[in-house]
Amino acid sequence: MKQEEIIKKMEEREVQASFHRIRILEYLMKNRTHPTVDDIYKGLSSEIPTLSKTTVYNTLKVLVDKNIVSIVTTEEDEARYDYSEEMHLHFKCKKCGTLYDIFHKCEILKQKEIEGHLIEEHHIYFRGICKKCRKEIKR
Repeated sequence: MKQEEIIKKMEEREVQASFHRIRILEYLMKNRTHPTVDDIYKGLSSEIPTLSKTTVYNTLKVLVDKNIVSIVTTEEDEARYDYSEEMHLHFKCKKCGTLYDIFHKCEILKQKEIEGHLIEEHHIYFRGICKKCRKEIKR
């Protein structure tokens, strides 16, 4: 996505498109590995010396609050961040720790309401052994 498109997306969600915010969102779009705050900071701090972890935290909070990115919590003490325009699920491998996007047609994700309850967000993830680790186990 071009920088102009990123700025437009932010403006549509009433987010001021500062240099740091643009770069953090670009990082999430290019690094589809569900990075942590530390990953994002390490990935950008060498090219942006003025970047602080506080700026990363604050930017992510704004982007999550405005539904531009989502927070993925698969462990109590671990927060990862994800940018995707498509609804999807997550799968975390218990052996290697890799977090995968699962683009599976799940009708319940499309529902706006369940039994009279208004759905504003959802967090669904699976845990198990990924196909790569399963192959290694079979050897």
